[in-house]
Amino acid sequence: MSNFIERILSSNGKIFTVEFIKKDGTLRVINCRLGVTKHLKGGSSTLNPDKFITVYDLQSKGYRAIDKQSIKTLRGI
Repeated sequence: MSNFIERILSSNGKIFTVEFIKKDGTLRVINCRLGVTKHLKGGSSTLNPDKFITVYDLQSKGYRAIDKQSIKTLRGI
């Protein structure tokens, strides 16, 4: 599990695909990347960075929080 986290955090803005279990128990697959700041509205995240990774979903054009413990697969990085 921690291998996935290390790979995501060292992706340096590269696009990757992550498959994870959402809070409601369904599976989600998204193409995303870290470091996108263009669409930020201000303020600061209230999410615990030890538990969640915030990524930018390229298809939905929005930010998503991924629970680090729920990641199933990782492709592209």
